[in-house]
Order: sequence, then C-alpha cells, then structure tokens
Amino acid sequence: MPATPAQLVRPEILALKAYHIAEAEGLVKLDAMENPYALPEPLRRELAQVLSRVELNRYPEPTGRKLREILAAKMNVPAGMELLLGNGSDDLIQIVTLALARPGAVMMYPGPTFVMYAMNATLTGMRPVAAGLRDDFSFDTGAFIAAMREHRPALVYIAYPNNPTGVLYPEDDVLAVLKAADGLVVLDEAYHVFAQKSFMSRLPDFPNLVVMRTVSKLGLAGIRLGYLAARPEWVSEFNKVRQAYNVNVLTQAAALFVLEHLDVLEAQASLIRAEREGLGKALAALRGVTVFPSQANFFLLRVPDAVRAFEGMKRQGVLVRSLHGAHPLLANCLRVTVGTPEENRILLAALKESL
Repeated sequence: MPATPAQLVRPEILALKAYHIAEAEGLVKLDAMENPYALPEPLRRELAQVLSRVELNRYPEPTGRKLREILAAKMNVPAGMELLLGNGSDDLIQIVTLALARPGAVMMYPGPTFVMYAMNATLTGMRPVAAGLRDDFSFDTGAFIAAMREHRPALVYIAYPNNPTGVLYPEDDVLAVLKAADGLVVLDEAYHVFAQKSFMSRLPDFPNLVVMRTVSKLGLAGIRLGYLAARPEWVSEFNKVRQAYNVNVLTQAAALFVLEHLDVLEAQASLIRAEREGLGKALAALRGVTVFPSQANFFLLRVPDAVRAFEGMKRQGVLVRSLHGAHPLLANCLRVTVGTPEENRILLAALKESL
C-alpha cells in the first residue's frame, strides 16, 4: 500500500502551518504593506513596450548582471561589495539560511519578527532562537547579546525596521550586535524607503554584515525581486545555493526600466510617509486602540478584541492582518498598511465601527 504524507514527510514539516495569504478580491487591501499607488499611465505604456520586446523563448541572464549594476548605482552600494538577486527577499532568506545550516547551527532574531526567518530555520534544520524584545517591542540589547553569547548563533536576522511591529531599533543597538556577533548578521531593510535609515554604507566596516532589501515595498511587489549586498566572499558562497535562473526575464526587464525612474517611486514613498503621520494620530485617537510607533508603511495596533475587529472590518470590505495568536506579545494585535488618503479614511471608519 502506498505510503501517506504522514509517513514520509519530515515531522517538523508536518507540524508547520503554510504561510497564509488571504483572498482580497473586492476588498480594500491593507494587509500586506504594499505601495497603494500604481505607476503613472505614461510609464505603464512605456513599460508595456519594453516587456513586449523581451525574448520569452530564452533563459534570463543567470546573475542579472545589468540589474545588479543599476541597483548598485541607484542604492549606493559601497565599492567592493557584490550583489545577489532573488525571487523576492523570501528567496534570499532561504538561500542564506540554507548556506549556513550546518547540523546543530543556531539562528537568532529579535521576536516577534518576520515569520519567514523561523520557518526557514525549521526547513533547513537550524535551531531558531528568539530573544531581546521587551513588551513594548523595543530592543533589549543587553539581553540579546547575552543570548548570543549563550547560543553562539551562526546567523542573526534583524529586520530594520521590524515587521510586524514597525519599530526601528536605535543604530547604536544594532552596532553593538554587529560588534558582538561571531556569526553572520543579516539586516533586512525591506522598509528602508520609509525609515530613511540604512546600514548599506557600513558594509565595508563589518566583514560579517549582509544588507538585504526588496523592491516590493517601493511599489514593485508583483515582480518579485529582492537583492542583498555583502562582501564578495559571502556572495560567492550564496551563489552556490541559488537556483539557476531564479529571477526571470520579465522581472529583470521591468526592474531595469522602473529603476531608471526611481524618482517616481521615491515620490510615492514620500506621500506614504506623510500619510503615515496623519493616520497614526487618527488611529491613536480611537477609544481602546493602542498604536505602536512605526517607521515602516504600516502600524501595529492593539485593540480590545482583535478577532471581533478583524471580522467586523472584513464585513465592511477592509482587509487587514490579524496577528492575534501568532506570538504571546501580539495578543489582540492587528497590522494595518498605510494606504491612500481615501483608503485610510475607509479604514478608520471600519475600525471605529468594529471595535
């Protein structure tokens, strides 16, 4: 009799829950930290022409050389550093984790944080250790460094700013971790355009530093492109793990075109930062809502009853992310993306009605 999945699949995989992505058709979508603004129509027409000329019958250039060159220039990657491209930053997290997953190796991160770190630790056989966050989601540097000394992690992930909390840890705290770490430290700067802070320029100062980013939050979530910058000796090893042709021809062509118009995306990010300020104040004014400080394009909220609020908002056509049950510190928490002014108005009305 043929074996069942329960008999053959690794027990730690059987115990996992797949990353859930909610259906959003017909809803005001404020659950995934996307840029709510489309490209201007003239750029969309030009992009369509560019993509129409892509040779879909050919494999992509395997390392995305031209795209790496323009990213290095546009993102101020220090001289002497190399770039690695991925199918979104999720792909890069998997590559880095797999490369360092020696038997018994430890991965550390301040938790709660992006769930894909721990998930990839499980997938690759690393031991995940979360440490160093206080109840208000601020970073306890001393506790984190003490945990590093105890567990000797091969790999440390720090989301800068953090997801799902939005907190940007003080630069001195991150520097202290970098100086104390024996293993590799990956700073995940997915929201750098909203935080206006980066460790990219510090790459030459720390041989164990990797800076990881994505263009998703800039407004290109649909093309799935992430990149990391590090010293060549690290990128050389990561390239051995990367799947061949992991960034397709349409993604490369679209990114090359849009990055030549980076000012458009940066202007949109500026609008979102301005809208973030007003939305944060309006959310904090709602009775029973605690708003945690954010330097990203979303807010973490604590409400009296997250299940009731989430379902009530969904009934009114607004989709946010419920984090209740994901981590003890996230009890009754929702995460809401900063949208357009009209989307934010709808969000506030729906939340007020659902509390």
